[in-house]
Amino acid sequence: NISGALCISQAWPGMARTIYNDHKRFLETYLTPYPGFFFTGDGVYRTSEGYYQLTGRLDDIINISGHRLGTAEVEDVVNHHVAVAESAVIGYPHEIKGEGEMLAFLPLNKDSGYTQETLAAELRELISKKIAKYAAPEYIQVTHAGWSNTCS
Repeated sequence: NISGALCISQAWPGMARTIYNDHKRFLETYLTPYPGFFFTGDGVYRTSEGYYQLTGRLDDIINISGHRLGTAEVEDVVNHHVAVAESAVIGYPHEIKGEGEMLAFLPLNKDSGYTQETLAAELRELISKKIAKYAAPEYIQVTHAGWSNTCS
């Protein structure tokens, strides 16, 4: 049972070999952090049985009111809600906090029966309890089965 960076020791078919017009950046990003390994940029959890679970991008950090918050942390909490099929968390510029966060759900579980307002309130409360009050998003965008968007 251990967490860390997902790195690969051998080349594979389809592996990137450079970044167009910036080979130095490719080397610095993928080969320098862990010499002898290809750094994927993802975090991983390995169980004692040898199973791997990706935990999210290691570079997806939002700075909210001076608190560094990984987007995967928030997505993990949100994805445990019965109405949410999957989620993505992104940051956006905020005049007071520096960065705010917005959650996008694509889509809700079929026939969840939740309204935009009810779901937004429950998710903010859930995130406040599981992570912290400052982590509760200002904006929540829900995409329903018909691809019609609403925001709160």
